[in-house]
Amino acid sequence: MCGIWALFGSDECLSVQCLSAMKIAHRGPDAFRFENVNGFTNCCFGFHRLAVVDQLYGMQPIRVKKFPYLWLCYNGEIYNFKQLQKQFGFEFQTLVDGEVILHLYNRGGIEQTASMLDGVFAFILLDTANRKVFLARDTYGVRPLFKVLTDDGFLGVCSEAKGLINLKHSTSLCPKVEPFLPGHYEVLDLKPSGKVASVELVKFHSYKDEPLHVACDTVETLPSGFDLETVKSNIRILFENAVRKRLMAHRRIGCLLSGGLDSSLVAAVLLKLMKEININYPLQTFAIGMENSPDLLAARKVAAHIGSEHHEVIFNSEEGIQAIEEVIFSLETYDITTIRASIGMYLVSKYIRKKTDSVVIFSGEGSDELTQGYIYFHKAPSPEEAAEESERLLKELYLFDVLRADRTTAAHGLELRVPFLDHRFTSYYLSLPAELRIPKNGIEKYLLRQSFEDTNLLPKEILWRPKEAFSDGIASLKKSWFSILQDYIDQQVDDLLLEKAVEKYPFNPPKTKESYYYRQIFEKHYSGQSSWLPHYWMPRWVKATDPSARTLKHYKSATQE
Repeated sequence: MCGIWALFGSDECLSVQCLSAMKIAHRGPDAFRFENVNGFTNCCFGFHRLAVVDQLYGMQPIRVKKFPYLWLCYNGEIYNFKQLQKQFGFEFQTLVDGEVILHLYNRGGIEQTASMLDGVFAFILLDTANRKVFLARDTYGVRPLFKVLTDDGFLGVCSEAKGLINLKHSTSLCPKVEPFLPGHYEVLDLKPSGKVASVELVKFHSYKDEPLHVACDTVETLPSGFDLETVKSNIRILFENAVRKRLMAHRRIGCLLSGGLDSSLVAAVLLKLMKEININYPLQTFAIGMENSPDLLAARKVAAHIGSEHHEVIFNSEEGIQAIEEVIFSLETYDITTIRASIGMYLVSKYIRKKTDSVVIFSGEGSDELTQGYIYFHKAPSPEEAAEESERLLKELYLFDVLRADRTTAAHGLELRVPFLDHRFTSYYLSLPAELRIPKNGIEKYLLRQSFEDTNLLPKEILWRPKEAFSDGIASLKKSWFSILQDYIDQQVDDLLLEKAVEKYPFNPPKTKESYYYRQIFEKHYSGQSSWLPHYWMPRWVKATDPSARTLKHYKSATQE
C-alpha cells in the first residue's frame, strides 16, 4: 500500500504543483520521493512509500538498468511475481514484486502485462523510448486510482482524488477529476511537449472470466462438475490458496475480525496457514464496537476458538460522531451506508496504527457481493436475477465497500488484503449454477457456510451466524448505529434546508437529514465533485427507504418469508 502521483504536460511550476502530492502522504508514511522525468521538464512522479516488500530497494518510480527508458509508479501487491519470474526466466534487479511489470511489458506489451498480474494494483508506466504512458487498475479496483485529463493534454494521476482537485492549469479553472475504471488499462501518446493524448481505453479482464495468470498458478487443475462435494472442496481449496498467496510481506500481519462469517473465515484460515509456514509471531485480530455490541461478543468467541491475540476497541457514540468529518474527507464520498460503516473501520485502523506493529491487515470485504450475503437477496425474484445482482455489486465495489476498506485503512498507513476478491476464487464462484448460490432455508451465503461445515475452523454458531451489517453490528441490539447518528444529525439540520435540498444539490439530492449532513461536509472538501458517486447504495427488491439491514423485515427472522 502506498500513494502514487504523476503529472504530464503541466503548464504550472512543478514545485508548486507537487504540494498536491502531499495530500496523500498518509498512504506511505515511511518515505517520500519527488522526481522529474529526464528530458521532460514538465513531467514528474511523486511517491509515498509504505515499505512492505524489499525495504532496501523498494523506492519508486522503479527503474532498472536493463530498461532505462521505463519508469514505473505502482500501488499494490503482485502475488504471482515469483511464478512469472520463473516461467519467463526474468532476471530481477530488486526484490520488489512490482518489478515484474517492467519485464512483462518489455516481453509482451501492456495487454499481456495487465492480464498476467495476479494481485491488486494501480500503476502508471512511462515508456520514454516509444513515447507512451500507460495507466492500469486491478479487476475490482481494490487499489484506487483517479485521473484528470484536459483537452490540451495535461494529465494528472493520483491514488486519491484529493491529490488532484487543487492542481492549477492554464486552460481550465477546475479540470474534471474522475475515478479510473477497474479492470481497464489506458494507452496515451506522450508528445515532445510533455502533453499527452489518449489513444484507447481497454477492458483487460472481466471477473466472470478465468484470469490468464491461472496458467502459472500454484494450485493444480481442479476437478470439474457441479456435484455438491466437488464444489465445496474446490471452494475450500481456492479460498485457502487466496489467503496463502497474500501472506507475502516483510511486515507484521494482522486481521480485522467482526465476528461475522467473512472476517471469521479469513482469520481462521490465515492463522492456520501462518502456523504451517512457521510465522513466529501470534496473529493479532481486531474487533470494534460499543459496549456489548453483537460484533464484539461474536469476535471474542472466534478469537478464543482460533487462538489469536485479540484486541477490542470500544468506542462511544460521541467518538463516532466526532470522526464523521475526518472520515468523509478520507473517503471522498457522501454515500450514506459507506460513511456509517466506515466510522468503525476508521477508528479501529487508528488504534492498530498507534497501539500495535501490525501493518498488513486482512479483511473479509467482497464476500457479501460475491456470495449473495446481503439480507435482501432473500427477496430475489429468481436465482438468475440474484446472480445478475451479485455481478452488479461486484462491478460497483470500487464505489462502495472496496472504497471504504481502502480509504479507512490507508488513512492510517495500513495495507489491506482481501482474499475474497481473489481473481481465481471469484471467477470460480461466479461460474457455479445460479441455483447453487442463492440463500437457502432462510440463510444467506448458504453454499459458503456449507463448504466449511466439516472443517472445525469456526464454532458452529459463528459459521451459521445470520448477516449483521457492519455499521449495525458495532452498536447494541437496543439501538442501531444509524439511529444514534440520525438522532444527533436531526438537531444539526434544519427542516427548511432539507426542503430546499433539490435546488442546492440537483444531482443525487439528499432525501433525509442524515444524507444532507454528509453531503454538506463532502461539498465543503470536494465542491462540485458529486458525480464521483453515481447513485446511493440501496437494497433491491424491497421497499427500503434506508440502506440499513436492520430496517428489513427479514432481519434476524428464523425462516424465509
